[in-house]
Amino acid sequence: MPDQPKKFPVSTMRHSAAHVLAQAIKELHADVDLAIGPDIDNGFYYDVLTEEPVTNDDLKAIEKIMKRIVKEKQKFEQFDMPIEEGKQFLRDRNQRFKVEMAEDFERDQGLSELSFYKNTKKGREGVEETFVDMCEGPHVEHTGQIAPFKLSSVAGAYWRGNSKNQQLTRIYGWLFETKEELKAYEKMMEEAKKRDHRKLGQGLELFTTSDKVGSGLIFWLPRGQIIRDQLEQWAKVTEEKERYTRVSTPVLTKEDLFYTSEHLPHYQDHMFPAMKMDNENYYIKPMNCPFHHTIFSMRPRSYRELPVRLAEYGLCHRYEDSGSLFGLMRVRGMTMNDAHIYCTEDQAVEEFVKVIRLHEYYYKALGINEYWMELALRSPDSDKYHGDEDMWKQAEDLTTAAMKQSGVDYIVKNDGAAFYGPKMDFQIKSSIGREFTASTCQLDLFMPEKFDLKYLDKDGELKRPACIHRSPLGTHERFIGFLIEHFAGAFPLWLAPEQVRILPVSDLFAEYCLDLEAKLRDNGIRAGVDRSDDTLGKRIRNAEKMKVNYMLVIGEKEINAKQLNARNYFTGDQKEYDVDDFIKLLQTEITEKKIQEISKK
Repeated sequence: MPDQPKKFPVSTMRHSAAHVLAQAIKELHADVDLAIGPDIDNGFYYDVLTEEPVTNDDLKAIEKIMKRIVKEKQKFEQFDMPIEEGKQFLRDRNQRFKVEMAEDFERDQGLSELSFYKNTKKGREGVEETFVDMCEGPHVEHTGQIAPFKLSSVAGAYWRGNSKNQQLTRIYGWLFETKEELKAYEKMMEEAKKRDHRKLGQGLELFTTSDKVGSGLIFWLPRGQIIRDQLEQWAKVTEEKERYTRVSTPVLTKEDLFYTSEHLPHYQDHMFPAMKMDNENYYIKPMNCPFHHTIFSMRPRSYRELPVRLAEYGLCHRYEDSGSLFGLMRVRGMTMNDAHIYCTEDQAVEEFVKVIRLHEYYYKALGINEYWMELALRSPDSDKYHGDEDMWKQAEDLTTAAMKQSGVDYIVKNDGAAFYGPKMDFQIKSSIGREFTASTCQLDLFMPEKFDLKYLDKDGELKRPACIHRSPLGTHERFIGFLIEHFAGAFPLWLAPEQVRILPVSDLFAEYCLDLEAKLRDNGIRAGVDRSDDTLGKRIRNAEKMKVNYMLVIGEKEINAKQLNARNYFTGDQKEYDVDDFIKLLQTEITEKKIQEISKK
């Protein structure tokens, strides 16, 4: 029986492909200065600096060289060098980024040796050509064991993610274990380009930004504001049923509040600089938590009041590096569907499960069918975490118990917790399979102590409440960005900025159309009349381009028959309705929050 080919983890193949990518770039750009080339979800990348910048036009040539290297089955060989010899080896090859990393390894980790990988091929006239890169590995045994891949894009990236450092070129690639998986992912990414929320957001007139105001600060246009308002109204009605009480808090505070919460200095890099007023430092708030804690502490509380659920669509601002800003997904100003639940520890699991159920309710109503939770715990090697061991264990145990009880799938990550407690992220998938972090929830035993929060228990003793931080709909910015891509800009009727567009065949029928618009609006339907000078065909195409849910073409026939000819954007079907029947149809669709899918026919 022939030997079966050795199987490697996909992460190892992706890491090996990054090595081959660097080797291919080296063939085209002998002067290349290599930075880092890790494996990532769905593929790999390499950050490089070249005299002539690499562009998207170069990807085919680079990929061709990579495929030749794979075909040659060049063997990977690992070897070590003493640290000083290794640094000199890198200096001789003008690899300054690698030298800097080697110096960091020596200083921070006490390394006395550096690990390298090389692969060799027979060049012209039998001369061996060797490519060497500093790397910990692991790699496959030879390049022929690398799975199907495709170079995808080129982007800018600052060295070590710091805008004060040299800007490099980042070359991305996809890699999957089979050609079928790679093709499926490539198809998904092609669809994702069509659904890019930045492009759709501009085309559908939902939001914009202005250089005069600043990067990462969103202008919601009238149509986008409707979506914001509908989501917020939905959340407020839902939270009222769940016995939340609403509050509003300032966007500014004296710095002492953030020293109490320990966000100063631990979170300061993500906060805007202080403003000096009345000889004191004030900060724009990056989160609502300390303000809600302040409200809870303003008067004595009894166990009979608990749980106290304080909710706010609070405006927050966080400093994000300009290079990381991305449409609605990464911004500097955000409005957050925030709430904090103060309860006894005995109530904590039940309350956390209710929060998970609230997430599920929202997701199912929006047609989001794939979701799961990720529990981020303390990293055993990090010293960033605050609070004692007993507090952490109790918080982790309560959170885990709630997640198990919910029955929702979850995974555990031994890193990524907040500095004051474990956190649970809800991960969701859009209709085309793109993953997205929707919101973060936390069960917090640390902040109640920092803010000296207390309630009088039934035994007459003062005790600390547990605090649950939650925001099922995240921020308007990120969540609407997700929904734009999830629905490809074609929103369900209840969310749609413009639900009905009325198109008079000519100006002779304009008065009737305006009366019809008024009747629809009086019945809670967002309708408008297009009286532009464009031809009817152009006005129909404009309505389709704006993804209006229902289009009504009104002429003499419709007026005489006292009926509407309505075209459904999603199905493409045209039907005739009595006006009152059409209004009832839309009201039902809105009330039931129906989701329609675009017909494939």
